[in-house]
Amino acid sequence: MKKRKLDLAIISDVHLGTYGSHAVELYNYLNSIKPKILVLNGDIIDIWQFRKSYFPKAHLKVIKKIIDLASKGTKVYYITGNHDELLRKFSDSFMGNFCVVDKLVLDLDGNKAWIFHGDVFDASVQHSKWIAKLGGLGYDYLILFNRFVNWILKKLGKEPYSFSRKIKASVKKAVKHISDFENTATELAIEKGYQYVICGHIHEPKIIRKENKNGTILYLNSGDWVENLTALEYKKKRWKLYRYEDFTEKEEDLFEMDNLINQQLVASIIYKK
Repeated sequence: MKKRKLDLAIISDVHLGTYGSHAVELYNYLNSIKPKILVLNGDIIDIWQFRKSYFPKAHLKVIKKIIDLASKGTKVYYITGNHDELLRKFSDSFMGNFCVVDKLVLDLDGNKAWIFHGDVFDASVQHSKWIAKLGGLGYDYLILFNRFVNWILKKLGKEPYSFSRKIKASVKKAVKHISDFENTATELAIEKGYQYVICGHIHEPKIIRKENKNGTILYLNSGDWVENLTALEYKKKRWKLYRYEDFTEKEEDLFEMDNLINQQLVASIIYKK
């Protein structure tokens, strides 16, 4: 398969090591591109919810693919997030083409891009970490159940349904949280004189022009690989929001649902014991 050449690719919120992570699809995506720079914008490995009983080969293949890209000349920046915050003790470490950082500023054709995960703006993460961890565990099981429901819907010839998106859209507090996050990030970036501000964390893929009385900026969010399966791509001075569902070479039934559900439930039972 011919690989698409990119100046920059950004992914975030992969949550490897959890039931909800779409590692197979992410591997397919990484195998389809040849970026000069790859930014992993936080929550790539979910250390918060890491289980010894659950780390499938597909998840390990993603890690190996990232290492392979770095070995073949791609500059890889791993920006730490809240779910992989233990890696912050290794911030500013450089190993060949692979670096671990807490934030990143890139010069893209004369425009400065400020890139960071975004958990610094989340009060629940900063001040009530145990609540955030509990919420993350509940979200993981919700995604697992949602995947089972969508497998049934697919067999019935119906459109998939997202429980978490429905919740986010219907709960005013959740909608306000997303809006506040975007406004805080853009206002601070405008104040610092950046042209792009790029985040992850809230699992809401987006490219939107924001402005206030002090100026204007392009806000970008890379989304996630749990629900949205999205990435940000930059090539020839243009940004694109990549969605895996639009990928023309997507295989049918990338997950063998019967086996997947059984394996995940067994792993869950073992973990609880």
